Amino acid sequence: MTSAARPLGELSRPSRLRPGARVSIVAPSGPVPEDRLEEGLGILRGWGLEPVVMPHVRDRHPRFPYLAGDDMARARDLTEAWCDPSTDAVLCARGGYGVQRMVDLADWGAMRGATARRGRPKAFVGYSDITALHEAFAVRMGVATLHGPMTATLTFLKDAATQESLRATLFEPETVRVLGLPSARPLVPGRAHGVTLGGCVSLLAADLGTPGARPSARGGLLVIEDIGEEAYRLDRILTQLLRSGWLDGVAGIALGSWVDCGVYETEIRPLFQDRLGGLGVPVVEELGFGHGATALTVPLGVPGVLDAGAGTLTVEGPALV
Repeated sequence: MTSAARPLGELSRPSRLRPGARVSIVAPSGPVPEDRLEEGLGILRGWGLEPVVMPHVRDRHPRFPYLAGDDMARARDLTEAWCDPSTDAVLCARGGYGVQRMVDLADWGAMRGATARRGRPKAFVGYSDITALHEAFAVRMGVATLHGPMTATLTFLKDAATQESLRATLFEPETVRVLGLPSARPLVPGRAHGVTLGGCVSLLAADLGTPGARPSARGGLLVIEDIGEEAYRLDRILTQLLRSGWLDGVAGIALGSWVDCGVYETEIRPLFQDRLGGLGVPVVEELGFGHGATALTVPLGVPGVLDAGAGTLTVEGPALV
């Protein structure tokens, strides 16, 4: 399926979870520390879930230590987790790097068939490098996903607000329709309506020109964040999105965390004003998602309203049904 085959619009929402649900754990990117994985599985069990760890989650690539197992194995885990009729969600263990190596190896045809048989998609959760999979689920399958914390990451293990945002989204999505931390404030004032999309901005830029890539963010509410990108590299990433026309017609932008990207007030904020201010759309900063101390779960592929003045992103209807 080409990117042009599925224009930006509302996507199919997953089913909510209930106590006793089985959830698959996958590692499509970097290697997963065993102690953090076990701690995260304990949290999920405390919610009444039964986590099913896919066979290659604990693997290490024989040559490249930054990968969790070889590309085909990671792709097979994702395919089998999605197609397993006995599980109700697919949760990523961590990010890092590696999705772009395996995304085209997953059997998207089989995954579409499994979704059709099921009647509604499963919930899919992750962020950071997982952005490339969020885009693939949106473009190749028309499935709404959750930009949320991963099972073996420190933010999920240590931050109660991060845990509760994900738990409530999975089990009681009608209770978390208004998103935003007290830190949120307008960079460019205004109010906009659109369908949510986005993730790690460097991954969105890296996706340009690849098979099945989304042609543009036109009409969307773009949520972006990143980690470890110095100001000049963020400048290059945003400039690439602008020059390619990918940001043409975007309805509004929500900015998340920018850990280790430079001094926010004197380096990063002026960069956003320079690169994004000219789009003439509302921009809210520090909404509270991504690699920060608290990572709110943000539904992708659902209509919502961005209110920069109020510092909120309000989802129209529950993210899961």
